[in-house]
Amino acid sequence: MLAGIADAVTPFALFVSPAQARVGHPLTPGSVAGVARRTTRRTIRRSTMYVTRLPAACVKTSINGTVLWHCGSTYYQPYGGRYVVVHIH
Repeated sequence: MLAGIADAVTPFALFVSPAQARVGHPLTPGSVAGVARRTTRRTIRRSTMYVTRLPAACVKTSINGTVLWHCGSTYYQPYGGRYVVVHIH
């Protein structure tokens, strides 16, 4: 009886390939979540400089989904009631 079941399943084994994605491993080289996180990490870096008020003539912008204020050649990110200077790479 088991031989009949094995024969019925065997033809489908040729069409099944091993999975290429590793669920739960977002830092693998090909994962979308890992690539997005590394891109964001490389693009925006916080400094240790904080200000309580933005300079005049700042423009609100978004880079990789992060809200930033562009003031001249400097970018600021809202952080805990203050603004931190960020560097764009």
